[in-house]
Amino acid sequence: MLRFNRLVNNSIMQKFYYERALIKKITHKEGDILQKQLFKIDASDNVAVSLKELGMGREIELDTDVLVLNNDIPLGHKLALKDIVKGEKIVKYGFPIGKAVKNIKKGDWVHSHNMKTALGGKEEYKYIPVFEGEISSTDKGLTDIPQFKGYRRNDGQVGIRNEIWLIPTVGCINKPVEKMALLAEEKFSKEIAEGKLDGIHAFPHPYGCSQLGGDLLNTQKILAGLVKHPNAAAILVVGLGCENNILEDFQGIIGDYDHKRVRFLKLQDVGDDLATGLKEIAELVDFAASFKQEAVPASSLKIGLKCGGSDGFSGITANPLLGRISDKLVEIGGTTILTEVPEMFGAETILMNRARDENTFKEIVKLVNGFKDYFISNKQPVYENPSPGNKEGGITTLEEKSLGCTQKGGSSIVNGVNFYGEQVTGKGLQLLEGPGNDLVSTTALTAAGAHLILFTTGRGTPFGAPVPTVKISTNTDLYEQKTGWIDFNAGSLLTGVSMEKLADELFDYIIDLASNDIKAQNEKNDYREIAILKTGVTL
Repeated sequence: MLRFNRLVNNSIMQKFYYERALIKKITHKEGDILQKQLFKIDASDNVAVSLKELGMGREIELDTDVLVLNNDIPLGHKLALKDIVKGEKIVKYGFPIGKAVKNIKKGDWVHSHNMKTALGGKEEYKYIPVFEGEISSTDKGLTDIPQFKGYRRNDGQVGIRNEIWLIPTVGCINKPVEKMALLAEEKFSKEIAEGKLDGIHAFPHPYGCSQLGGDLLNTQKILAGLVKHPNAAAILVVGLGCENNILEDFQGIIGDYDHKRVRFLKLQDVGDDLATGLKEIAELVDFAASFKQEAVPASSLKIGLKCGGSDGFSGITANPLLGRISDKLVEIGGTTILTEVPEMFGAETILMNRARDENTFKEIVKLVNGFKDYFISNKQPVYENPSPGNKEGGITTLEEKSLGCTQKGGSSIVNGVNFYGEQVTGKGLQLLEGPGNDLVSTTALTAAGAHLILFTTGRGTPFGAPVPTVKISTNTDLYEQKTGWIDFNAGSLLTGVSMEKLADELFDYIIDLASNDIKAQNEKNDYREIAILKTGVTL
């Protein structure tokens, strides 16, 4: 795979390698008070991040100075390392994350009361590649690539679960479809207990009727992506019979399909809808049970990258960890998918200048500007972000959030751009159109074909997508508090564990998860749901 021989201009990777950055990048001697209480990411930063709650008046010893805190500093929040005058840039990660709106004294808490975004509206972009050399596919043999136990489907795809999914075409039949799934899980509990089947799940949603044009098409494309997903050994698509997303039209959106794998049921055409549905599911269970696990190279994996409920440590621990996993999977020929376009704003040029070629660069520009147009057309500020929870966790501006968010994509070239509702077919690091909203973006990742989703969080969240949704905490406190939500702790990076060691542990975890040897917390809790982007008129 292509390697970065030269990192230039605005590439965050030029300045930010976490093996060196974690505490040791600070020039102060290891083991002093600063290392235990503050984290300065880059030598050029004029703010540091608190590693614990710090009280006003606390003195922190520097090499040649003593920093006295003028305010209480919450965990994960920023404080000034020097005097910053009104209008001056606030620098974190080695990049501006906003500007001071008033004079800030050394030792002050730095947050939304004294700084704001420096971003404006739409921008003009120029392609300035940050890599050299030819792009080539991996020439490693399969023996050099880790393997997992997967399910090979008849269409050539590979699944990591062997489930039956029930997809309603319209929201008004959600309840009978959900009841159908519950009755089926009870009826076929023996097959599930014996490991012939991993489960039967329904995915309700409120759309499919009273929608027009592109809005209806978005619903259809997302649902079609779920129908095609290889984690589902078999699918029952259930319609009502009078909705806009009528079964006959939806079949056209799906395209070619295996008639043994995908069944359709129109409830207005049958008497006892539950009995009819269970009969269809019984035949699908027999079909699903015919699939057996076999060794599959990890290069077959497609992994979605997501963050939600971010805090001040997201860009320091968990997101860079995902970046390392992304690079590792891309290197062996696998696929990672990065979405949340509004959370690329302010850091988009980092991705644009890693585009594999100028056409890909233009597609990224289209992706970014398209989402900005979406905001503007709805008369909303483009940079109205972060969320209240993000701010409480220590993130102040969109630049700050984006610089942390985009690190999930690692340092690989951007190999392709995919728009909402599209399935990802390319290899390497792929961008996917989607909002920052957790439910909508994880659904888009699932419909795009992600086998599993790595989801970083500093605040915590219980929900899950239809696929395994691995929650990775940015801090150890969250990991220890929400044991029923969190799967993996990236907070150990702040206590001396190396990035290399933790990335190896997470990659091994992913292989075990893909092999169905372990389950993610959302699977254990049966937390699985979908949400679809709504953009148009409701009739």
